[in-house]
Formats: sequence, structure tokens, C-alpha cells
Amino acid sequence: MVEDVISECRGTMGAGVEALKQGLAKVRTGRANTALLDGIRVDYYGSMTPLNQVAGVQVADPRLIVIKPWEKRIIADIEKAIKASDLGINPQSDGEIIRLPIPALTEERRKDLLKTVRVKAEEAKVAIRNARRDANEMLKELLKESEITEDDSTRALKRVQDETDAHTKLVDDVVAKKEKEIMEV
Repeated sequence: MVEDVISECRGTMGAGVEALKQGLAKVRTGRANTALLDGIRVDYYGSMTPLNQVAGVQVADPRLIVIKPWEKRIIADIEKAIKASDLGINPQSDGEIIRLPIPALTEERRKDLLKTVRVKAEEAKVAIRNARRDANEMLKELLKESEITEDDSTRALKRVQDETDAHTKLVDDVVAKKEKEIMEV
């Protein structure tokens, strides 16, 4: 039973870290990255379809993303979807492909992005702490119902705290890497 509680706790904490990584992938760093376009959906024959399912997306150079639609008729729809997103990137089309030049970040914009990253990191840490709280409550309930001994409970609580510390460090490492990318000129 203790293993189930700890395993569930580890899974929830890991999901929080993965959600942070996915959220940070969409934060612009001044360098071209196809993950910036992951949330963009295009109207394709009446259904909203992810951009990467209607076009080839690749990084041509450090400041340019190239989108090659599989059908020329959807170029306008792709441009419209990109403009409607909050990326702040202006698409340029030549009738065949769409180019997305990634402008350099200003110092002020970099600081704003750092704040955004730190907010996302704090949300991830809150999710980790919530998972710890839930696991601790389950362990205390098991102890109360005499399904585990006090020694088992103490050891399990320590293991839960160790998992919390490890996942919090993972969050800190991910955030430090992203901050370094953002501040890189």
C-alpha cells in the first residue's frame, strides 16, 4: 500500500514537471524553435487542425522558421492563425512557403519572459507540494486505520519528502536552463 501511495505521488509530481517543460517550450527565446507553433491550430476543411498536421515546419536558421503547407490553398489560413496567436511574429508568404522571422528580444521583453517563466515554475512547485500533501494525507489515513505501522509511516513520509525535493530540484534545473536561453543575446 505504501508503494502505491509513493508511486502515485511520483507520477503526479513527474506530470507537473512535464507540464512545466511543455509550457516553457512555448516561451519565445529569440531563437527559432518549432515548439513555438505547437499550440497553433488551422481551419482545415472545417476542423481546427494542429499546424504540424497540415504543413511541414522546420527551422531554417537560428532566426527563421519555415512552414511548407501540403496544400497551397491553406497558406492564407495558416497566416491568419499565426497572426491570431499571441506570438508577436509576422508571417511572410511567397505563395509556396511561409517564413517566420524571429526578431531579437529587447531587454525589457527578456525580463517579462523571465517573470513568465518564474510564474510557471512556481505553479509547477505548487503542483508538486499538492502531490506531497495528498500522499502524506493518504499515509496518515493508513496509519490511522492501522494498515501500516508508525515506523513504516515515518519511512514513507521521508520517501515522499525525498521525491518532493528531487522533483523541486528538477523544476529549478529546467527553469535555470530556460532563463539562460532567454538571457542569451
